[in-house]
Amino acid sequence: MKLCMIGTGYVGLVSGVCFSDLGNEVVCVDTDETKINNLKKSIIPIYEPGLEELVKKNYKAGRLSFTTDLHTAVKNSKIIFICVGTPTKKNGIGANLNQIFNASKELRNHIKTFKIIINKSTVPVTTGDKVEKIISQKVKKKYFSVVSNPEFLREGEAIRDFIYPDRIVIGTEDKKSNKILKQLYSPLISKGAKYLNTSRRAAELIKYASNAFLATKITYINEIANMCEKLNINVEDVSIGMGLDKRIGSRFLRAGPAYGGSCFPKDTRAILNTANEIKTNLSLIKSVIQSNENRSKILTERIFKILNGNLKNKKICFLGVTFKANTDDMRESSSLQMIPALSKKGALINYYDPTGEKKEFKKIKNVQFKQSIKSSCENSDLIIIHTEWNDFKSIDFKKMMKKSNFKLFDMRNIYSIEKMKKDKIKYFSIGR
Repeated sequence: MKLCMIGTGYVGLVSGVCFSDLGNEVVCVDTDETKINNLKKSIIPIYEPGLEELVKKNYKAGRLSFTTDLHTAVKNSKIIFICVGTPTKKNGIGANLNQIFNASKELRNHIKTFKIIINKSTVPVTTGDKVEKIISQKVKKKYFSVVSNPEFLREGEAIRDFIYPDRIVIGTEDKKSNKILKQLYSPLISKGAKYLNTSRRAAELIKYASNAFLATKITYINEIANMCEKLNINVEDVSIGMGLDKRIGSRFLRAGPAYGGSCFPKDTRAILNTANEIKTNLSLIKSVIQSNENRSKILTERIFKILNGNLKNKKICFLGVTFKANTDDMRESSSLQMIPALSKKGALINYYDPTGEKKEFKKIKNVQFKQSIKSSCENSDLIIIHTEWNDFKSIDFKKMMKKSNFKLFDMRNIYSIEKMKKDKIKYFSIGR
């Protein structure tokens, strides 16, 4: 099939590349000419394992192309995916849909034959209704169908999640569109993906409700971890015991820093905003948001205690600063709160991340990026494992560190308490 992806951000680029790898002809459109020219040279704007190889493969095969020419892209495509950003509004409440609406206004100028227009971006309920209204101001309804097809891609695992999805949700009551989209996704359905056809509004809500629930699980186990620390209980035992119940499951029951990234913070706020607009009480999700916002403060206070309340000229190393491993995404990472707070207290901070230096820390006093794990840890009073990169899972701290009285705060519970005791390392973890 001939597909057009409007937007070459995380969702648009990964989805477009993966659709082309399934044998479809895909054109990715963006207004950013520099980004498009770079993509033609296989220069990828995001860090996602395996993506660069797939771009090169499918671009060379002629199934994948990049352009700034929306008119030609729409004219030659049967299915149009809107994959633009929906960030939180500047007031911190609700989703900013300007890019969605601008794309819809531009798109309506180029529709001459029947097109399926798909909202792939994460959007509040009723957004599809608004997109349909915008397009229908210039295009007869017989020439288009607006569908909701939310993405469920995890950063760092996006390609695998696309190829082996748990479910494919198609929000439309248009039988023609549903039939075509089921055919589009047939290679994934044949591998075991569940295909769910719902109303458009239901599909929009499924995405938000799913992310809010997963955010709740993370926040829940973090609060249980706080309790475990005071009762001298290992939170990992609790997580395993809970997870064995099939009604609960073990995924997302790992204690650690606050959840971050492009989805959970934004989507929990957006669903709460929608609930407020329709005067429905989502007190649980409201509590989840508040608890998660407090999480970084709790862990920062823990660092103060580990260093006996004195951070002046203390050398602290952060191993990993992104919100999770296998991504360069800094959005809503807890390091963005913790590092400035520690710097204000007089700490001297080095950090290392496999995805390189971060612009967010360049102007913060006494914060330096180091090119290796060893150089970042050198002479540290405290080493903090913030992100669970594989690079950090088998470090011989005893051998690497010349300084003997350093402390290690493992925020991801990577290392065993017994091994740390054996190596005589002053070790601190989460909920253990």
